[in-house]
Amino acid sequence: MRARRTPVLAAVTAAVALTVTTAGTTAAIPAVSPASSERHHDSDRRVLERYAADTWKSFEAMAVPATGLPADNIAGNLDPSTRSGFTSPTNIGAYLWSTAAARDTGLISKGEARSRMARTIDSIAGLERHEDSGMFYNWYDPATGAKLRTFPESGDTIKPFLSSVDNGWLATGLLLAARAEPSLARKADRIREDMNFGCFYNPLENAPAGQIRGGFWDEDPHETAPVKGNYCGGADVWFTGHHYGAFNTEPRIASYLGIAAGQIPARHYFGTYRTFPNENCDWSWTETKAVGSWTEHEGVRVFEGALPYRGMQIVPTWGGSMFEALMVPLFVPEETWGPRSWGVNHPLYVRGQIEHGMDEAGYGYWGFSPSNNPAGGYREYGVDQLGMDGPGYTTDQERTAVDQPYEGCPGREGSPAPTEYGDGVVTPHASFLALRYAKDAALDNLANLREDFDSYGPGGFYDAVAVGSGTVSKRYLSLDQGMVMAALGNALAGDDMRRYVGQGAMETTLRPLMSEEIFASKGTE
Repeated sequence: MRARRTPVLAAVTAAVALTVTTAGTTAAIPAVSPASSERHHDSDRRVLERYAADTWKSFEAMAVPATGLPADNIAGNLDPSTRSGFTSPTNIGAYLWSTAAARDTGLISKGEARSRMARTIDSIAGLERHEDSGMFYNWYDPATGAKLRTFPESGDTIKPFLSSVDNGWLATGLLLAARAEPSLARKADRIREDMNFGCFYNPLENAPAGQIRGGFWDEDPHETAPVKGNYCGGADVWFTGHHYGAFNTEPRIASYLGIAAGQIPARHYFGTYRTFPNENCDWSWTETKAVGSWTEHEGVRVFEGALPYRGMQIVPTWGGSMFEALMVPLFVPEETWGPRSWGVNHPLYVRGQIEHGMDEAGYGYWGFSPSNNPAGGYREYGVDQLGMDGPGYTTDQERTAVDQPYEGCPGREGSPAPTEYGDGVVTPHASFLALRYAKDAALDNLANLREDFDSYGPGGFYDAVAVGSGTVSKRYLSLDQGMVMAALGNALAGDDMRRYVGQGAMETTLRPLMSEEIFASKGTE
């Protein structure tokens, strides 16, 4: 398959000329490339409108008319008979915000949007949930709303689980729906206000700031990892053994909601790791040795760390994927509220993904994030060096990882960087997440994916493309299509997704926290 390089590499090269400097920190920001500077605003808008119209068709097909609940996924031909027999809180939230985006971009009328959201909210109100926390289970039947105990397709047993991050995305959808359609605010807010994110919050983990658990089972799962207890009253539950300890990952939406609601203390914002500390070998299992220094915020000691990558310093995600870093700012204007933190890091993270795909791996395309695997199933993809985890996510089917050294630690001398990569897997939703920070590069990448592969169908871009073999995963996922619709709603309707969510308590509680922090992120000098 022909590799596409020149236009996007030109954009990255030109980016070096445009910098933001704050407190001695310099970050390269993607700028308009010479190859793209003649592009007309109107033609860009028409392209985005086409993408929005087609992407919305996938949601029309995934939503069950009787319940207003979307299936988790559907085949590329949008045949309703191919809807999955399961859905999740995240999928339902994604349908709510996508409906608002479809209205705001003129794809559906106000009346249709109101009717669709009202039907969905009525169904949400009828879903079984955990009484003490008000949280929702991870899997329901979209046709009936019943809590699932087996997966319809495989028959595998489901142990009823309540996920902090999935409930965070449902609560985001409810908050957005209430602001977007005031006639539904009372119903939507009643459900959301019953959701207590403090039930996931462990104040003793990295005290005094605390961290949130991945979630809990309300029945004994008979696993070895769960921790029995309760953080908010009521009967004991079985928590996941892990907490969400990495800062730049998508679970921070649950933290934000909990802080805004007063269910979690504000200092928790500083309780997760920008990177792990670098003063000894305790953290040598991670990706590589961080740069940075200690400071204090809200009485919490914080290591302001970043990982070196291709001459930059970037606050990493856990696995190196795009949606970990950039799904949250679809709704929360992090780089505006934190110009010396997120405002530096978000564009650098995009630049890192672009440079990996176009230069380091030489795929000719970029954008790596969990998605359907073109070879079957679902898989995590990401740029290994942009993640905290030592093994990390990888960008190709062969799982080509990078073993970087961890200076000064025995057994962590590293190994030579790969001289070649395999069949790289690119997901279009990653380009839409990057649209705000590298518009021309994102539009070029999407155009090249359309031209070079059978990657576009009746519901917009299919979920993933293996760009070496040309194999395409011809399915649509509610989660990934929801990210696309949110990005397009912002691009075409004046940041509507952010306007609905990033106001009120969300702004008054979080903006001061973000504004006081200075990340160790910086671009090439």
